[in-house]
Amino acid sequence: MAWCAARISAAAPLVDLRPLRARYPLAAGLCCVSLVGSRLCSSSTSRTKPFACISAASLSTSAAVNKEAVQTEKAPAALGPYSQAIKAHNLLFVSGVLGLVPETGKFVSESIEDQTEQVLKNMGEILKAGGADYTSVVKTTIMLADLKDFKTVNEIYSKYFSSPAPARSTYQVAALPMNARIEIECIAAL
Repeated sequence: MAWCAARISAAAPLVDLRPLRARYPLAAGLCCVSLVGSRLCSSSTSRTKPFACISAASLSTSAAVNKEAVQTEKAPAALGPYSQAIKAHNLLFVSGVLGLVPETGKFVSESIEDQTEQVLKNMGEILKAGGADYTSVVKTTIMLADLKDFKTVNEIYSKYFSSPAPARSTYQVAALPMNARIEIECIAAL
């Protein structure tokens, strides 16, 4: 199946698909993609040229080819079947990091301050192993066991990320691995 998007010219007929989408939302979407895709991606005589045409097969193939695991012993090992980070194209995706001491695999302490510092130190080591640093980070996600720790985390976080600070989301979650108080993941540009 091809996924395509195209410019609509003034000569193109307009088709109202709202009734079809209301009854069969997924089928209408797939049908439109298939019809538009087959017409625009395979037709060289069409007046309107597609500005984007990507097959689903090429997306999965290129992602598998351009993917590399990043691993360092200077940060805690992954707790399950995942990588500390993955390089894909020009991005580094760092998995959620906990405040564990790499040598012991135990939390630095129970305090939110100590765990936050350790999380960010561990993240720094993973970023370095992946060819990035804190200034390369474009997005972070912070998960907290208690949102009341938000202000404390912000004070520590601001020491690691300068202006412009990365985009960020912060959530209170029901539980974190090993009863952690905080977990942070990030995406960095390479």
